Amino acid sequence: MELTLRETWAVIHGLVLGTLYLLAFAGALAGLWSLRPGLVTAAGIKERMTRLYLGFAVMAATAWLTVISGTWVVYPWYREKIAGADFAKCAGLDLPSASCSPRDFLLSNVSGETERWHEFGMEWKEHVAWAAPFLATSAFLLVLYYGPRLTARTWLRTTVIVMLVGGFAAAVVGGAFGAFINKVAPIS
Repeated sequence: MELTLRETWAVIHGLVLGTLYLLAFAGALAGLWSLRPGLVTAAGIKERMTRLYLGFAVMAATAWLTVISGTWVVYPWYREKIAGADFAKCAGLDLPSASCSPRDFLLSNVSGETERWHEFGMEWKEHVAWAAPFLATSAFLLVLYYGPRLTARTWLRTTVIVMLVGGFAAAVVGGAFGAFINKVAPIS
């Protein structure tokens, strides 16, 4: 199996960075959820905070790397306008090609009703995905600032958890639309 440069970047963007973000999210959520006064000792809080700092940092960094690689590396290849205004170069194709970009392929409807994948799916994906790094970074900064004080402040811990889940939801929406769109019109 060989991957083109574009396919390699799509794998790095979606599978590698996206998966790392989701794993870091799960660890951050579990660590934060269990950071309760009745569940941990003072020594346990100190040990747990080290993992939280590292987990939140990795999560925020991978969220940024994922959306940046998607926006400025993968997305321009998707969005190329090379098939002409009438999408004539897409006629008869089963998949996008060098003469018909994934965007052109979806808008041309040559393989069924695919125009909505671009109009709704891709337009939504490219905007909502940006919420993930902002929310992940905000949650990381709160954990970094408050540290062990999060244990006694239930309302603050809950606020950080809500931010985490919001970022996760944005990443899931972006990732799901990206996976479905790549299935219909892969970048090659």
